[in-house]
Amino acid sequence: MADQLQNPFVTDIQEIRRRARAHLEEGSLTSGYEGDVAATIALLNDALATEIVCVLRYTAHYVGAVGINSESVKREFGQHAREEQQHALMLAERINQLGGKANFNPDGLLTRSASEYAEGQNLVEMIRENLVAERIAIETYREMVRYFANHDPTTRRMLEEILAKEEEHANDMHDLLVAHQGRPMLNS
Repeated sequence: MADQLQNPFVTDIQEIRRRARAHLEEGSLTSGYEGDVAATIALLNDALATEIVCVLRYTAHYVGAVGINSESVKREFGQHAREEQQHALMLAERINQLGGKANFNPDGLLTRSASEYAEGQNLVEMIRENLVAERIAIETYREMVRYFANHDPTTRRMLEEILAKEEEHANDMHDLLVAHQGRPMLNS
């Protein structure tokens, strides 16, 4: 607090007003943006592809989950598919805010995605594949958060929100895997 009193927030509001009127075609992207717009859009489009693959995988698992103990797992898969879709929409909206175009084209989707599309032959394999995908997403989003740091706090905060949900998903999948394998060891 004492530091704030010694260095009060001072800004040239006239200059901010002048800059706000310049380059209106850039929308929310102002001269104060410190990131590399093209690199940001490319990274976010790769993350978008990852989320789309996750939506497809979780949806396939939701539909394909069978067995006496499958109903609770099926519900979890469905919930995760909806949350991954929300992540995709968040990423697409941010791409749009930055003046880019969200790449929803299915051509090359798997080459742009960090995670793989693996269906699994049974409930345990489905859970395992989703846990693997969540762990990939967690590491990818952590790296992106570090990359954006203070250069693009809006994108960083969005990615931190998605990261928190991916960590929750991984925890859910781990708990389900332990419950369905009947032991905490996951190496089999």
